[in-house]
Amino acid sequence: MIDISILIVEDESIIAHSLAKKIESFGYQVAKICTNGDDAIAYVHREEVAVILMDINLCGDMDGIKTAEEIIKYKKIPVIYLTAYMDEHTIERAIKTNPSAYLSKPVSSASLLASLKIALKTNGSSFFKGDIILDDEFSYDSSNRQLFHKGEYVKLSKKETQLLSLLLYRKNQIVPIDVIENEIWPDKEPNENTRRALVSYLRTKLNHKFIETISGIGYRLNVKPLKRK
Repeated sequence: MIDISILIVEDESIIAHSLAKKIESFGYQVAKICTNGDDAIAYVHREEVAVILMDINLCGDMDGIKTAEEIIKYKKIPVIYLTAYMDEHTIERAIKTNPSAYLSKPVSSASLLASLKIALKTNGSSFFKGDIILDDEFSYDSSNRQLFHKGEYVKLSKKETQLLSLLLYRKNQIVPIDVIENEIWPDKEPNENTRRALVSYLRTKLNHKFIETISGIGYRLNVKPLKRK
């Protein structure tokens, strides 16, 4: 999971946990779920947060807009407002806090992801890289076993992750077919079609770069050192 924390401020438990699942499916982290403005302000005082998802209609002394006003007095954190109401007065109040987005409930995954990307770009967090650079577009975080393309998280299946890690561990070297099959399917009989399908899926995730087939022998992940500009 990407080391980018999203704070959810939402007093409806079902909605909050639905948002959390969506955020985690994008590869981001949920810092915390706060149900009121006071808790949100206290949390932001203590911890670093990349983006705040703020329900406007919070219970308590402060609604979401007032909470955002208090937060941005001392921390410039992008705010994405969530609301079931789109009346003119509420919109005018929200605009004064310069939010990154204003989403109407129920929030779709597509609109949430797009809004988060815009907010993160505004916050200077638009490009993430792992410690292994494959080329000027792809990188890999070996600690968390995550692939990035142009700084964005690429979701891999468990077996795709295993295969990529294995090829990266022996990059620019041939990894024999039997080594791959024993590593990824230790309790199953070798199956050529299954292996080829897995390699094909991973190739697609890598935009058909890097993986070379050595016929009848194995596979090699070719990574050339980047030229210094």
